[in-house]
Amino acid sequence: MRARDITPVGLSFLDAMTCGLGAVILLFMIINAAVRDHTITVTSDLRAEVDRLESEVLEGHRDLVELRNAVTDTDDERALTQGLARRLIEMLKEIRVELATFEDSTLAQREHINELQADLRSLEEDARRLSASLPSEETPGDRIRSHVGDGDRQYLTGLKVGGSRILILVDSSASMLGSTIVNIIRRRNLPDRDKVRAAKWRQALATVDWLTTQIPRDSRFQIIAFNTSARPVVPDTGGQWLDASDREVLDGAVRRLDEIVPGDGTSLYHALAVASELNPRPDNIILLTDGLPTVGAKPARASTISARQRAKLFNRAIDELPSGIPINIILFPMEGDPLAASAFWRLAMTTRGSFMSIAQDWP
Repeated sequence: MRARDITPVGLSFLDAMTCGLGAVILLFMIINAAVRDHTITVTSDLRAEVDRLESEVLEGHRDLVELRNAVTDTDDERALTQGLARRLIEMLKEIRVELATFEDSTLAQREHINELQADLRSLEEDARRLSASLPSEETPGDRIRSHVGDGDRQYLTGLKVGGSRILILVDSSASMLGSTIVNIIRRRNLPDRDKVRAAKWRQALATVDWLTTQIPRDSRFQIIAFNTSARPVVPDTGGQWLDASDREVLDGAVRRLDEIVPGDGTSLYHALAVASELNPRPDNIILLTDGLPTVGAKPARASTISARQRAKLFNRAIDELPSGIPINIILFPMEGDPLAASAFWRLAMTTRGSFMSIAQDWP
């Protein structure tokens, strides 16, 4: 077989065709790579947008659920409100019916009220006439407490329990156990249950009980028991004023005083010093005692004391008294102290107070 001849022209055409095909393939590959990169970029942007839209859709679903729940709650509240409104309307209808019933009797009630007011004015007029005939300056019915004594007697004392701040000083020394020195010494050695039953001490307590019934309703008061020292009968009320309009406070003070057992000496100095410690100061002092003091500001060194020494202790105690305060003195007489009555009488007159030496059956 004869071999085919190869010509230079045919070889060049094949090379050109091969190179052209390769160039087309290369161009295709380049274009394909560019398209792929562009597609990836566009797809990424679109995926992000899709994700954002999906998130918004989910949030929209959640908001829709919440709105539906809110609508349901609102419907429930509206139903409840409508029920309440219906009940209120029914109640209003009932109230209108009751008002219509009451209006029918209003005229009769007004007439009755007018009659009661006329009766009240008449009673007030009678009360004013009766109060005008009373011998004292007290207003009937103004007393917080009452005191019941023995019998139906009355005394003209001149003692006025008035003022805005009333200080009652009660001598609780051993001398209040009796009216004679012998009885005082005998009772001083008895048990406490027998000491508090001493007639003189019981009379002092009854006097304080009567005084508390005379304190005006709008006043304040304080009760101080004193022997070698001075202390309020109501604990933890030192330097304070108590409300006289409160009956429980008055009764409690009297009960506390009843628990005190008389003993030791008498220091008028400490008793009158209380008047300077109270703020504001008292405008009326009522002193219950049985004689001149036996102790001064400090405890006595000697076991006995003379009448002259007791008078000096009295004068020193008076120096502690603030000026301008009336002293009303109730003296329980005791033997062996002849200067007491005159000294306390001068004190009462100097301060424009009153002085009384009481009988054995008072008050």
